[in-house]
Amino acid sequence: MTKYAQFEGLPTREQILAFINTSKEPAGKREIAREFGLRGNEKIALKALLKDMTDEGLIDMAPGRAFHKMGGVPKVTVLKIVAVDGDQPVAVPEHWEADGIPLPKIRVVEAKGKRGALGIGDRILARTEERGSGWVAHVTKKLAKGSEQILGVVEGDENGKFWLKSVDKKARFDTQIGDVGDAKTGELVLAELTGNAHKKSARVTQVLGDPFAPKSFSLIAIHKFGIPFEMPEAAEREAERVRELPVTDADREDLRHLPIIAIDPRDARDFDDAIWATPNADTGGFDAIVAIADVSYYVRPGSALDHEASKRGNSVYFPDLVVPMLPHALSSDKCSLRAREDRAVLACHLSIGQTGQVTSWRFTRAVARIAANIPYPDAQAAIDGKMENPLLETALKPLWACWRLLAKARHKRGPLELNLPEKRITLDEQGRVTGVAEREQLEAHRLVEDFMIAANVAAAKALEAKKSSLIYRAHEPPSREKLVALKEYLKTFEIDFALGQVIKPETFNAILEKIIDEEVRPQIMEAVLRSQTQAYYGPANVGHFGLSLGSYAHFTSPIRRYADLIVHRALVSAYGLEMPKPKLKDVEPTTGLTEAAIMKLGSTAEAISRTERRAMEAERETTDRYIAAFLSAQVGQVVQARITGVQNFGFFATVEGVGGDGLVPVSTLGKDYFHYDEASQTLIGEKTRQEYRPGMRLELRLAEANPVSGSLRFELPEGGSYPSDRFKHKGRPKAGKYDAGKRGRPSNVRHQGKKR
Repeated sequence: MTKYAQFEGLPTREQILAFINTSKEPAGKREIAREFGLRGNEKIALKALLKDMTDEGLIDMAPGRAFHKMGGVPKVTVLKIVAVDGDQPVAVPEHWEADGIPLPKIRVVEAKGKRGALGIGDRILARTEERGSGWVAHVTKKLAKGSEQILGVVEGDENGKFWLKSVDKKARFDTQIGDVGDAKTGELVLAELTGNAHKKSARVTQVLGDPFAPKSFSLIAIHKFGIPFEMPEAAEREAERVRELPVTDADREDLRHLPIIAIDPRDARDFDDAIWATPNADTGGFDAIVAIADVSYYVRPGSALDHEASKRGNSVYFPDLVVPMLPHALSSDKCSLRAREDRAVLACHLSIGQTGQVTSWRFTRAVARIAANIPYPDAQAAIDGKMENPLLETALKPLWACWRLLAKARHKRGPLELNLPEKRITLDEQGRVTGVAEREQLEAHRLVEDFMIAANVAAAKALEAKKSSLIYRAHEPPSREKLVALKEYLKTFEIDFALGQVIKPETFNAILEKIIDEEVRPQIMEAVLRSQTQAYYGPANVGHFGLSLGSYAHFTSPIRRYADLIVHRALVSAYGLEMPKPKLKDVEPTTGLTEAAIMKLGSTAEAISRTERRAMEAERETTDRYIAAFLSAQVGQVVQARITGVQNFGFFATVEGVGGDGLVPVSTLGKDYFHYDEASQTLIGEKTRQEYRPGMRLELRLAEANPVSGSLRFELPEGGSYPSDRFKHKGRPKAGKYDAGKRGRPSNVRHQGKKR
């Protein structure tokens, strides 16, 4: 008996959906109540039912409080033209709240609006209808164009004019500010762009403050990429409620007697995973446990927590703050595997044979008490005999012995081996950058990684055995187009690369192993990396090329990745791990994968792939800003650099051991013509035969470091700052040839606004 059964006249979910889909007018609560003749308390029950249907992802509310099918389009809505196919405009909804569902492309039936032909960027009010397998729109009226927003810093000049310097490092010119409002020089602002493509002006709409204040660099990225930052009150309240859910051994396997440990970075903000291993005398191998925070126990399908987690897709980590996927009450407290506290876990039990192959696995819901949270360097130091640790014999040594078997299996499998260390930013108490260094690569890192990979593979195969739906972590082989480009590039180093062979990760490893020259090796490694496809999430199994695995899913980080939470729910459903109904009011009883979620797996995977890419870009840009801030004290000094990329307009370089990416314009390379060889990505001086190629190490003078945009600019040590009149150039350079002596630019480069 459902909670709505007492209301005999109340329509079913299916009847409501059918009415919304067939109604010729926008269907709000009033229209639905009138259609089914509801009165009094029935209307109250209808309101609750519509809220539940919204939370379940069946329907959504459009502006004007009319409902439409989730993934559908409101009957009357505002659309934005994004393309024109022949004479027919193609539009998308201006506002799209269907989390996890791709933005629909809508054919606009009328080629003209009320005020003339429609073009890209136009906004219309339209009536929509589903026709065949797509949507069409009928124009009601053409609306004023929306404004373009830009984030930047206010600058003033000697003439009393104000300019907006964009935080985007790709922006080549500043924009004049027509209305500065209350903003002052040096402040970070949000501005509205007005005018046309030939002459734009900015109007400050919001003052955000000092761009160099603590956490400002991260907040710039959060604002620029539209990362959800403020946790909704409903999610916070729900997190406080569900943290009271009991965690006992009554319904769980009790693992509290085992010395399970968590090995993480010293600055870790949350602890998803912990590991344990012990020798198995019967098999000559090991029994191991990978214990993962049981997030699905707390974050129930359709809840406010679930809605916000799916919207965010993942946590975003900056040097000075974290934007968590879940409220801190869960992400850094109740779900975090902190030492000496009972925690709910989903345990992956692994049997590992003498060759390092995982021979069997099983999953249980358990309660664990983590013996210790050990930083990577400390775990390594203990194993190396450089530091004492009370868990050395009982926990660390068995883990290392087990890992050496896993490492053998990994080597035999032959995954792609690219040594690309991450950057670590250190800050003082005021949030100012004090250092930039490469994160140390230790055996401890590889150990944890290999245990996590083993658990992720086990999760994927366990679900396949049950023919369960799941989201895979997919990584496809390189495309032929990229392989051809790599072949041409390797040919310039006299390295053979046959395209007719079956391409495997070990194919690339074999190339890298032959490179002895330490100057050449990094550029070959980067070329191999560029040839790879981008990993993504999807409901179809295409394997993981980089790891050389046939089945792979993300299971080990449900605190910070929604994909892992989906896999946890699938395991709960497939293996009957459902917990008894919680006694807390308004907490959804199921912790498994619902039918509604299964129907949306494809769109959910697409959405979280997008949020992952968004997070990566935001984190990378913020790191660049901190590096530029760190290097700003060295402007004018000569630094050791390495070329990371070459184009016909110059080359990009990074400071050795620090990072950052800056341009050396071809116009500053001396009095010579430079040819650009596309195959080898090399600039070659016509007279001097001077070459600039990727991977080349050289000394450069740091000419500019802009912390707000994260951009750097370099010059050759002997100079490169030339009077502005030297940039005047008549005529267009010959194709592929650039006159560095005349400081010329191709004539198709147009100057707009103030030169950066």
